[in-house]
Amino acid sequence: MRKSLAYRIITTTILLILAIISILPIFLVLMNSFKTHEDVIRNPLLPSFSAGFSNYPVAWEAADFSHTLINSFVYSGSTVLVVIFCAFLAAYVLAGRKVKYSSAVLLYFMVAMTVPVQLFLVPLYSFYANHKMLSNHFFVSLILAAVYLPLAISLLRTYILSMPRELEESARVDGAGTITLLTHIVLPLVTPGLITVAVIVCLNSWNDFLISSTFLMGQKSFTAMLSLMSLNGAQSSNDHGVNMAATMVLIGPVILIFIALQKYFIDGLVAGAVKG
Repeated sequence: MRKSLAYRIITTTILLILAIISILPIFLVLMNSFKTHEDVIRNPLLPSFSAGFSNYPVAWEAADFSHTLINSFVYSGSTVLVVIFCAFLAAYVLAGRKVKYSSAVLLYFMVAMTVPVQLFLVPLYSFYANHKMLSNHFFVSLILAAVYLPLAISLLRTYILSMPRELEESARVDGAGTITLLTHIVLPLVTPGLITVAVIVCLNSWNDFLISSTFLMGQKSFTAMLSLMSLNGAQSSNDHGVNMAATMVLIGPVILIFIALQKYFIDGLVAGAVKG
């Protein structure tokens, strides 16, 4: 029992230290968002409420968040929907080996996860420019969707592989078609995996800078991330308190989404790891 107690104490201490390391940067950003520029420069670690909430309206107007946040929701939402729809269908086909050379296709997706998207930026940009698809959030989101599809297919495939084949066979005997089978039997069983994939893709697409900065032209098409980066290069970036407030506006929705879905996200990761 002494060894068990010592193990729990050591484990708890390590996890507590890791939690503090993870939360501390966000806490510092939040704390400094309520301080004036002078107080941030003087001592960023000293708690203060010298600026109150005045930095937030300034940051909201300077970064045009009323417009760029909507662009980010469209950009991230389109990516998530495309990935979930395509990955769900592809994972079902690959898990059931319903096509020839499914192993080769799966191997291709595994290899695709190791290929950096930077290799394709030039030909993709040329293609998008020639077809006048630049600055279109949906079309640009297809690039991100292609980047995250291999990972999403791999995760969802583990869920479908764990399904008893008797369920599918019974549904087929009862006369269920493919669409009915997917929507009423397969989909409810892989919902934790879909939520896990959605959270991963949403977080990465919300914070994306490389693809959005390359293919989204003009401030009207800027996402919140691009707006924040442009704010750092503007005159108002001299005010670090405003920059901190703008950063909190950007990461706020991500934190809320993760908190709301963390139970399903963690359950999905654990279940996928066990089933895979």
